[in-house]
Amino acid sequence: MTIIVFLVDTSASMNQRAYVNGRKTLLDVAKEAVEVFVKQRQKSTESRGDRYMLLTFDEFPRNIKAGWKENLTTFMAELKNLEASGMTTLGSALKAVFDTLNINRMQSGIDMYGQGRYPYYLEPAVIVVVTDGGKLTTASTVQRDLILPMGGAGSMGGMAGVPGAELTREPFRWDQRLYALVLRMAGHPPMSGSAGESGHVASDSSPVDAMC
Repeated sequence: MTIIVFLVDTSASMNQRAYVNGRKTLLDVAKEAVEVFVKQRQKSTESRGDRYMLLTFDEFPRNIKAGWKENLTTFMAELKNLEASGMTTLGSALKAVFDTLNINRMQSGIDMYGQGRYPYYLEPAVIVVVTDGGKLTTASTVQRDLILPMGGAGSMGGMAGVPGAELTREPFRWDQRLYALVLRMAGHPPMSGSAGESGHVASDSSPVDAMC
């Protein structure tokens, strides 16, 4: 069984319309990317045990659109209803994903603090972040670096602390992988004869790169 978590950027900047793709918003492009991924994955025989989760940059509990109890139909419905209106709180959003997965592992008995982990209950997780790579913003400041609030209690912005969270010092695990799809789409037609005739902007480093 594989848990595939999509973390979709729902900050206000995702409302920008791209010059390519019929002037769709970046959020529309993100939704289509997730939908295509799921459809392609379902064609594989390895996908039979997959479970999908959908989280956003909203504050808890509104950030969890489809958890581990929802089916794929609910997942797709919630995906289509996403709206962009908040801040680019990538650090806390990623921490919420890690916490949600850890709670699931605690409830299913894969991780037992004080007793160790049970590798034979392997439930690998794949986290796919879809973002426009904009500046990291909070209600009080603009951040240059990606900072995960690794504290214990209350680290999910309202959810009680994850049991044993004070014993976890790093978010990295051998059984989970983080990938990022950074949307680099210009909002205006390219200048004649300039680089980027495709309608995309030049690639640059995003704060999520180092975490991946």
